[in-house]
Amino acid sequence: MLVMKFGGTSLADRERIDTVVALVRGRLARRPVVVCSAHAGVTDLLLEGAHRAAAGAPDLTEIREREHALLASLKLKPSLVADDLERLDQMFRGLALLGELTPRSLDQVAAFGERMSVKAIAAVLRRRRIPATAVDADEAGLVTDGRFGRATPRPEAYRNLERSLAKVKGVPVVTGFIGRDAEGNVTTLGRSGSDYTATIIGRALGVEEVEIWTDVSGVLTADPRIVSEARPVEHLTYAEASELAYYGAKVIHPSTIQPAVERGIPVRILNTMDPDAPGTVIAPPRRGKRARVTSIASKRGIHLVNIVSGRMLGQSGFMARVFDAFKSHDVIVDLIATSEVSVTVSVDNTAGLAAVVQELKAFSKVTVKDGAALVAVIGERMKRASGLAGRVFSAIGEAGVPVLAISYGATKTNLQIVVPEPREREVVRALHAVLFDGV
Repeated sequence: MLVMKFGGTSLADRERIDTVVALVRGRLARRPVVVCSAHAGVTDLLLEGAHRAAAGAPDLTEIREREHALLASLKLKPSLVADDLERLDQMFRGLALLGELTPRSLDQVAAFGERMSVKAIAAVLRRRRIPATAVDADEAGLVTDGRFGRATPRPEAYRNLERSLAKVKGVPVVTGFIGRDAEGNVTTLGRSGSDYTATIIGRALGVEEVEIWTDVSGVLTADPRIVSEARPVEHLTYAEASELAYYGAKVIHPSTIQPAVERGIPVRILNTMDPDAPGTVIAPPRRGKRARVTSIASKRGIHLVNIVSGRMLGQSGFMARVFDAFKSHDVIVDLIATSEVSVTVSVDNTAGLAAVVQELKAFSKVTVKDGAALVAVIGERMKRASGLAGRVFSAIGEAGVPVLAISYGATKTNLQIVVPEPREREVVRALHAVLFDGV
């Protein structure tokens, strides 16, 4: 048994959906479970529509036309999604009356993209003589916590999904991205959360492999939009993939790897537009010669929070107070760097940051520096590479780029450097040239 997840670009039009059908047909002997994102662009249309509705202008026209056009190209009837569009229309009208948009409402609206998508894909499979059933993951028992916009599964979700999917006739075509909390509210797992759904289902069913079909041929040594010479990475360890996803690589959702790790399930990243490409497999470490550096990731929009206090010297509990402030306001920290009297952390989202700063100011001096970028050099074998850090900093120094913060964790899998945001691309190119050229 395996899970096949298809992203929005893989489901964008008739031609790509034809490819999806062929891929599923070719794996029927392996008893596939198909996980689908919304069709390309639909989630953005839904969220934009929700904001307009809350501003007093509910309008379903563009979403309805997009769905109806795709169904027509597949020779499917508009009635297939009529109930969904009617419910969505009612929601938009309700948002207009209320005049506000909550995280709960946003998740409920966003879920319609996946709900309509699985109906279409299951119907196409049946038309092509492949028995299939559309399944809403939240209705099938994907129970999550109540963090709207970035929910995580509760332990019972795995048991629920195993029981529900065992009863499905034909190929289960399951909604990615969405779940439901203990109170019955619709939740979402974050953008690109269908990857996460795929490995959650993979763990629940104990599958042999999870395939994530996207529009790139696996993970590359760097973002090809920054480094044109970036090349595919054949194999990633779970730790490397987790670091890459968290620190800017867009190929997979950051939480995707954990359910796979828990049951030792390989995850393979493949390209729907080039199905014969080998892609990248994410699995436990293999013996043999491997590159010390696997890939370079980066993300912009970083804010550096510098906390200074003489109370750090010889005082237990200071660090706990610092990080309790971030926890209490649900602000996620990326990088941590410390000295005798200061702590510097990076965050990539300002929501809640002002409240954190206010709390920290009660016992320390706090400054926030905006306009930074985080560059991460990732590789599980870096810890065995003498002189690698020197090569990294020599390359940055030769480029004349100031380093704002550095962190190199105990596992030595990820060397993080914060630089001015306008110099991010320059740094990534310089590091790629030093670490990969000629390798």
